[in-house]
Amino acid sequence: MIFEEADLVIKDCKILPMNNAGIIPKGVIAVKGGKISYVGDSGNAQCIRAEKVLEGHRKVAMPGLVNCHTHLAMTLFRGLAEDMTMDQWLEETIWPLEAKLRPEDVYIGSLLGCLEMIKNGVTCFADMYFFESKVAEAVKKAGIRASLASGIIETVDWQTGDKSFDDAVYFAQKYEGWAEGRITTRLGPHTAYTCTEETLGKIREKASQAGIGIHIHLSELGTTPPYIARKSNLSEVELLENQGFLDDDVLAAHCIHLTTKDITILAKRGVKVAYNPVSNMKLAQGVSRVKELIDAGITVGLGTDGAASNNSLDMFETMKIAALLQKLHYRDPTILRAREVLRAATIKGAEALGLHNKIGTLEVGKRADIILVDLNRPNLVPLHDIYANLVYSARGCDVDSVIVDGKILMENREVKTLNEEEVIKKAENQALGLAGS
Repeated sequence: MIFEEADLVIKDCKILPMNNAGIIPKGVIAVKGGKISYVGDSGNAQCIRAEKVLEGHRKVAMPGLVNCHTHLAMTLFRGLAEDMTMDQWLEETIWPLEAKLRPEDVYIGSLLGCLEMIKNGVTCFADMYFFESKVAEAVKKAGIRASLASGIIETVDWQTGDKSFDDAVYFAQKYEGWAEGRITTRLGPHTAYTCTEETLGKIREKASQAGIGIHIHLSELGTTPPYIARKSNLSEVELLENQGFLDDDVLAAHCIHLTTKDITILAKRGVKVAYNPVSNMKLAQGVSRVKELIDAGITVGLGTDGAASNNSLDMFETMKIAALLQKLHYRDPTILRAREVLRAATIKGAEALGLHNKIGTLEVGKRADIILVDLNRPNLVPLHDIYANLVYSARGCDVDSVIVDGKILMENREVKTLNEEEVIKKAENQALGLAGS
């Protein structure tokens, strides 16, 4: 008898591949060299031997969740800017705090964010922030996957934007493929109006030339706030379209205040959207018209945004709120069904980041980014509809094990790559120092 060798096997689990294949009631997943080498029924996998075996009884194996938009180090600001208008939130709290940030703060805050996401079943995230090399170091240590962008902003003078552009290009080129290939990079212009047309043009040219994606906030605010000097009668989408900026390598976060014309433009250009329901609700910025976006053929992933405007990096919470907010907004309970939301958090999120050929579904040949959710929890019993249970009933704490690139990051709720107690203690001290300084 010929035996297939594997590095890792997950046995006797329910499998939710999130592709066109159906649910596998009792299956096996084998991992070799960081990739999925087998996924299928248990009866066809009797000849697989592995160095490590995970017991999947009463658990569901599914692709790891993809968080399409966050600012990871803002975990240090959790709870510091509560119940404020957007202007107050930025001008009175966030910007003054960010002015104090140092590289070590970003590293420790990012470690805390990685820890939180691993505990909640997130295996990949997209980030845009300052001192992004420190975010990359945290990603490398934690073992998670990420799409990282160093922020580009010029609210003071052209020299600020010039330096942040140069820094962002340097970061993108240096860290692409870093951390054993788990890191991909993008250019991160803050918004269409906090960067000059010249800088936006340079970003577009560089991105096209070097094959680097772009991550930008788009149409988040309902009105032009007073701190923005540059104004235009055009919408942000029209402004960027006129500049030739929009293309299928652009990841646009929020996209709340879009006109029908804007949606048509985004669809035509293949722009991907990161829907951030929790932070949009908390800062009372509005509701993204997700139904129209999807109907137009636009890829929509889900994001938590930063912990300063969400307080949590729990994508299970985000999935539930994402669905409920759309149902309420359209006054239609059939809008954004559970399975569609789960796709937004897995394969559609992977598509939004340009990683769908590597992750997002459980298929042979894809990277082994897998989570096990414990179905033997009171809030997940009975199991009439697994999609409904995962979206409406599950919480991040129901995740039992997390695997990225075939390596176990968490098993039985114990994180293997980070010292949980140490990360929490350091982050708490760092945050208290920032708040009190």
